[in-house]
Amino acid sequence: MSHSILLPRTMEIGRDACKKLPAILASLGVKKPLIITDEMMVKLGYVDNVQAILKEAQINADVFSDTVPEPTEGSIKAGVSQVKSQDYDGLIALGGGSPIDSAKAISILGKFDGVMRDYKFPRQVDETGLPIIAIPTTAGTGSEVTRFTIITDDDNNEKLLCVGMGFMPIAAVIDYSLTLSVPPRTTADTGIDAMTHAIEAYISPKRNTYSDQQALAALRLIGPNIKTAYHDGKDEAAREAMMLGSTLAGIAFCNSSVALVHGMSRPIGAFFHVPHGLSNAMLLPTITEFGISSAPDRYADCARALGVANSADTDDEANVRLIDFLKNLNKELHVPTLTEFGVQRADFDKLVNTMCEQAFASGSPNNNPRIPSLEEMTQLYTMLWDDSSTDHS
Repeated sequence: MSHSILLPRTMEIGRDACKKLPAILASLGVKKPLIITDEMMVKLGYVDNVQAILKEAQINADVFSDTVPEPTEGSIKAGVSQVKSQDYDGLIALGGGSPIDSAKAISILGKFDGVMRDYKFPRQVDETGLPIIAIPTTAGTGSEVTRFTIITDDDNNEKLLCVGMGFMPIAAVIDYSLTLSVPPRTTADTGIDAMTHAIEAYISPKRNTYSDQQALAALRLIGPNIKTAYHDGKDEAAREAMMLGSTLAGIAFCNSSVALVHGMSRPIGAFFHVPHGLSNAMLLPTITEFGISSAPDRYADCARALGVANSADTDDEANVRLIDFLKNLNKELHVPTLTEFGVQRADFDKLVNTMCEQAFASGSPNNNPRIPSLEEMTQLYTMLWDDSSTDHS
């Protein structure tokens, strides 16, 4: 049996990779790019830096900086209008997962029109939109190497998963120096997001030999470095390892899939505005514990790759260590509970059935080694809440 592997056409990886941007644009025939980013990237001077690099090569790039965290249909509307009204021939997506996801949606809607719901999974969006050159500034989402975008439908508060070759960036510029200023909270959330991508890609029934290798390589980089990057953001070796780990984890799940953590995580983000990586972190220990009995050997491989178990440990021993590691990691990285995040129990109870419906509708829970019933998923969501009563200080 063969597997289709999808990757960007070109990747530039390493410190100061951004300096190669003009050469990358030239190789792709892009002469008039639009930079899609957010206000923070403007404030930090990253947009100025990119424009300066381009100017040296006589390339002028306009900027659309109104993307928001956890992008919505409304937040990308102005970007779509800007693309339609000008003759841009490419998009440079600069930022975390949200600007990159926004650029993917703008690329397709700007060229083919419609609304995001028209492109919702299970539709495969293989049309070619405007070419995207993705420059991630966090080590987390892996969006620079995936054929997915997630945009919230404002009217229904539903995160729409959209899938297809049309969303794969044509080029990725992976420059870890852009992550040196990322604050600890974002470092933790994006780092656990990347770790979740790798674990879920490895335990998914859609996995293959290629995605397995990327997933394990990602875990070997993330496991020993996530705490260092959180505690000392200026540690370049840790930042470099996390950045490459994030990209490899993105390649892994793009060519396998995500599973139950992501399926349940998206509704938490849509209804309570919990950042995506953070809602993954809240769920990861509980969902891992739920699934372990259905793929003990696979989870044990993950524990060994992360460096929390060794080859002398049995699978059962490795899996006990994995759960301990995930729980302790959340404590050390100060992952807040839902209560600490400010979610009201009454609101949660009112929405939990809808959250389960949306989670199942995304398709991701069916990629878990152990697929929950509706009752079990409700219980898993509620356990997340009950965990909120424990002391995470």
